[in-house]
Amino acid sequence: MVSPYAAKGHKRKKSKSERYDKDSDEEEQNTVFVEEEEEEGTQKKLKAGVTDEEKAEEAAQELAGIPVSLSEQQGSDKNGPGVIFILEKASLEVAKVGKSYQLLNSEDHANFLKKNNRNPAEYRPDISHQAILNILDSPLNKAGKLRALYVRTEKGVLIEIKPHVRIPRTFKRFAGIMLQLLQKLSISAVGKREKLLRVIKNPVTQYLPVNSRKIGFSHSSVKLVDMHDYVASVDKDATLVFVVGAMAHGKIECDYIEDFISISGYPLSAAYCITKITNALERKHGIV
Repeated sequence: MVSPYAAKGHKRKKSKSERYDKDSDEEEQNTVFVEEEEEEGTQKKLKAGVTDEEKAEEAAQELAGIPVSLSEQQGSDKNGPGVIFILEKASLEVAKVGKSYQLLNSEDHANFLKKNNRNPAEYRPDISHQAILNILDSPLNKAGKLRALYVRTEKGVLIEIKPHVRIPRTFKRFAGIMLQLLQKLSISAVGKREKLLRVIKNPVTQYLPVNSRKIGFSHSSVKLVDMHDYVASVDKDATLVFVVGAMAHGKIECDYIEDFISISGYPLSAAYCITKITNALERKHGIV
């Protein structure tokens, strides 16, 4: 007699294609990690990470609504020329340390990284944290001039951060938010359907306006400029896209960058580089 149940087949292997938020409730329930895990034992690993997800969920409560008082300009001039920031080569990587998943950083996971033949000096998510805070805290953003903020990790994961989101001030809570984001693919405002942070599909160029001018920054560039003079000479109708490296060492290499400049005779941190950029733009637009 033939069994009424279908015979068990081989398990389908997980797709290793790029994972990103697809604006569906089903996709939000999926989990994404920077390093692919084998299917066997995955459920046990997820259970081990429950505690971290709960902590991240608690940290996400800070992301409710629009916390900064933006001018009416952002609403009335939403599609006009503005500023876009892209942070490249950000160190935001999730791995299982002990019994839980954590956002790797050089201070807390030095031994773990050395055991896995990795250089702890390269794992600096605090650089991204400081850079994001400087962008979102700037009067330039509060005046409604920031159109978008994108972060691309060292592993190629592209993240979109809305200009009106409030990123946690402490690094511990920031790490919890990034952990949840890389697992759930998006984080929505509490009590709302608006997604404040989400993983999106590459490449980043598909989200940039046609008339945008893409500017990269590197201390090694032979083109040393005064940032105030540089932005003053740019057409006001063009959207400026500033590409800044969010890593401890090295140089960003992106084929979409049109102009590579240096804005100081000294090496600058990503956070201070962003401060010089926003200050110059605020002077240009008369933002006090």
